[in-house]
Amino acid sequence: MNELKTQSETVCGWPLAVCSWSLRCDPDGVARALSELDIRLVNLALKPAFAENGADYLAAVRRHAWTLSAATIGFFHEDYTSLKSIRATGGIVPDAHWPRSREMVLRAIDLTVELGAPFLTLHAGFIEEEDGTAAQRVRDRLTLLADAAGEHGIGLLLETGQERADSLRHLLETLRHPALGVNFDPANMILYGKGNPVQAIDTLAPWIRHIHVKDALASRQPGQWGTEVPWGDGEVGQQDFLQAMQKVGYTGALAIEREAGDDRQRDIRLAVERLRGG
Repeated sequence: MNELKTQSETVCGWPLAVCSWSLRCDPDGVARALSELDIRLVNLALKPAFAENGADYLAAVRRHAWTLSAATIGFFHEDYTSLKSIRATGGIVPDAHWPRSREMVLRAIDLTVELGAPFLTLHAGFIEEEDGTAAQRVRDRLTLLADAAGEHGIGLLLETGQERADSLRHLLETLRHPALGVNFDPANMILYGKGNPVQAIDTLAPWIRHIHVKDALASRQPGQWGTEVPWGDGEVGQQDFLQAMQKVGYTGALAIEREAGDDRQRDIRLAVERLRGG
């Protein structure tokens, strides 16, 4: 697959990508949408590779000469119905699901390498507990997975949102693993009520390797989800966000993600227009 630097469409020097799952279609539909958007970078979902028709999904992916900004893995046991449900089921934290989660991530690392992506991203789960037996189990699991990623020459990126930036920084400083990094999603911090995303950039800057471009409005009711909105209509603030990323010297891709709305391709196009328009 081609290097990121071959991409001509950039914003502040950063190549644009689209998260494949945002389009809610098969790989051929993703290819058509990318062509219409004049974008060739893809942040590819790997969770479908573990479904019943996973082999067909991978065969369809391989038919397209995509450059991957990253690959992303999610888990079938995760329940995003409420903040309470995702806290109980998110990521690699639930002990009952760890054997399957481990198997999926290790296989996803192999696929990430095979497909030529530099990173595999995931939500590790709610990892704000910094001490105790449960926290150590999560650290051990992340070390095992990061070791596997490092041995294959890729980065394992933890997506922001389910913990405050200082908690994630504490974890990364504690582990000091060269393969671990951050997939920075500013909207998630707002959706989960975990702090100001622009301020979090400084906190996490040494580890940020990949970015999800997504926007949201905070909930006015504690313990409730915020609301995802099209890029530029929420509380992230494009100008402040991009300036903060420039200030810390970010050099990766901007992957547009949309996980709500009835016309996601329209909303993705709007994000592209707003980003390219400055």
